[in-house]
Amino acid sequence: MRVLVTGAAGFIGRALAARLAADDRHQVAILVRDHYRGELLPQVLDDLKDRLLVVFADLRDYQNTARAVRAVRPDLVYHLAAGGISDPYLDVNAAIEKNLFSTLNLLRAAFEQEMDSHPRQLVAVRTPGELSAMNPYAASKSAAWQFCAMFARTRGWPIAGVMPFQTYGPGQHDRHLVSGAMAAALAGEDFPMTEGSQEKDWIYIDDVVDGLIAAGEAELPPGTNIELGTGALHSVAEIVSRVYDVAGKGGRPVFGALPSRAGEVQAHAADVETARALIGWQASISLNEGLARYYTYMQAQSG
Repeated sequence: MRVLVTGAAGFIGRALAARLAADDRHQVAILVRDHYRGELLPQVLDDLKDRLLVVFADLRDYQNTARAVRAVRPDLVYHLAAGGISDPYLDVNAAIEKNLFSTLNLLRAAFEQEMDSHPRQLVAVRTPGELSAMNPYAASKSAAWQFCAMFARTRGWPIAGVMPFQTYGPGQHDRHLVSGAMAAALAGEDFPMTEGSQEKDWIYIDDVVDGLIAAGEAELPPGTNIELGTGALHSVAEIVSRVYDVAGKGGRPVFGALPSRAGEVQAHAADVETARALIGWQASISLNEGLARYYTYMQAQSG
């Protein structure tokens, strides 16, 4: 298949594009913004850059987006590009442009413009933050999915949503909880945080990539949503405590040092049965194994 991945410079997008590019069955293209030209591009996918077609476009610009999609003529699109992943309280207008308008431009480019073929499926990658929509990032992602679902229902466009739950692992920005806690624990430093009472469904990056690939290969009814998680809940406090136990280098989590975020969902686990039934996927990496793998990676990176 010809596969187009947006957001390949990000945590999940980079891991997905690398896995796809390593599979000889696929011709993989990544759509990235112009600021990744030149010296920055090797940092996106390092060793696999020679196996990828790179197209440059700003998804906020429909004409540029349409040209990029025509150049690739993808059979399958994974849409992961988004603004606010590591800064969810971004400006509202920026959130709307980067998440809602950009998604609409990609949908129109994929399914409205005249081409000799259109994608057989577009997988829109969502966020569990949409369930509470407590910040501009999550609210704009939720709005984007509502348009995806509307076009799927009313026009039959083959759009499916995939919602990975709390993903962690190699390559994640240290603004996220597990990566930030792991960096502090490896340095033997304290980690200021909230009380950590919220319970979340934590899933390792390799399992998420497996789930995305399974969703892309399946023939899903338009408008289907798949949740990727383990189905098990662990509190934020427990996760950070486990990180420090794995590292064993001193320091400690400082619970209650930061205020809790208003409106956050206290507990929500992924619907694992739907994923198992529709795409034949389930998570295979336990929390203990995932944290151990991540610790080994971070230790190697630190030197």
